[in-house]
Amino acid sequence: MDLFHLIKQSFKMSVFSLRSNKGRSMLTVLGIVIGIASVIIVFSAGEGIRGLIVGQVESFGTDIIEAEIKIPTGKSGATADQQSGVALAEGVQVTTLTLKDMEDINKLPNVVDSYAGIMSQDQLSYEDNVRKAALLGTSASYIHIDKSEVDQGEFFTDAEDKSLTQVIVLGSSIKEKLFGDSDPIGKSVKLHKSKYTVIGVLKAKGATGMMNFDDYVYVPIRTLQKKIMGIDHVLYIISKIKDLSIADDTASDIIYTLRTNHDIKDPTKDDFRVTTMAEMIKTLGTITNAITYLLLAIVAISLVVGGVGIMNVMYVIVIERTAEIGLRKAVGAKFSDIMWQFLVEAVLVAVVGGIVGVIIGVMISFAISYVANYFGFNWKFAIPLSAYFVSLGFSTFFGLLFGVYPARKAARMSPMEALRVE
Repeated sequence: MDLFHLIKQSFKMSVFSLRSNKGRSMLTVLGIVIGIASVIIVFSAGEGIRGLIVGQVESFGTDIIEAEIKIPTGKSGATADQQSGVALAEGVQVTTLTLKDMEDINKLPNVVDSYAGIMSQDQLSYEDNVRKAALLGTSASYIHIDKSEVDQGEFFTDAEDKSLTQVIVLGSSIKEKLFGDSDPIGKSVKLHKSKYTVIGVLKAKGATGMMNFDDYVYVPIRTLQKKIMGIDHVLYIISKIKDLSIADDTASDIIYTLRTNHDIKDPTKDDFRVTTMAEMIKTLGTITNAITYLLLAIVAISLVVGGVGIMNVMYVIVIERTAEIGLRKAVGAKFSDIMWQFLVEAVLVAVVGGIVGVIIGVMISFAISYVANYFGFNWKFAIPLSAYFVSLGFSTFFGLLFGVYPARKAARMSPMEALRVE
């Protein structure tokens, strides 16, 4: 008998065996179903999170380059960036990035305009309504580069910024908290023990990552620096460029400009980091991929548990059918005949579990996407083609892996001893 007919016959016998013990078969499949459904959900969640993050980053525009502060470590690579991040989280300050850097960056030929930013917190009050407010000090060009829109009034001008005018623009949420439905334009509020005039309210923008810009109070950056924080430096500079095809060259020009301004000759001593939007998206993609693979490694544990369940049940089946095995061997069944019979049955259980798991995983992934979108997240329902191959490949692999031992045990039985079993 050739291999094809051997497998075909084994498949028919396996289907008959599974159908004759439906309850046990369902319990055997359950472990694989849970594991495979988890694989699909992890892949789908990875795509959803990646799309969500990339969408939020791209909402700032793909034609921007960011220069931000960095703690110089004397090293290069990921380790240096990690050390810098830890140092910044611990409160170490870099005070070398300034508005002059922004002005010099604006002189570069491919740069349309830039805005700088710095953040703080302070008490903001109107009449008896007192709030702890997040302050964003920024340049007048912010409103054009960041794609924000004014809902009421106007954004502050460059002249108001340079003259340290005490004016503010409110995010939509903080406006509601302070003024409710009343018109805030022209009203005076108390900020840092001084009076500031509300000149504008921005349209609702929503949260981006961990930041909800609708809760921010926008202050002219020089006013925030001089009259509230008492500093001269900024945290970051965002530059809008003309030609995206030379974004990397423009980033190199910005790096050269900042190194010249900061008198830096050794690149490992950079106190800044320059990132194009393409680099930022690539980095975020790498992070989400790493998280996906980590979760898949955890999910693999449940697949191992499901595989062990298949092995245990197949072992029980072998014991139950010992007499049948002895009879088949007595009438001429070979080692390979018995081996294939039980191996195909194990694989069939795993594959059926894999298919059911895929279906359930897709349904749960769609439900997650629906709920996320219902709550305002731009969560795209997507499952990469590789997820289906990985899922069915995993189920087949674990069926083979954990089906070999009971199949070999059955194939190695002595027909004389097997026939003695009642």
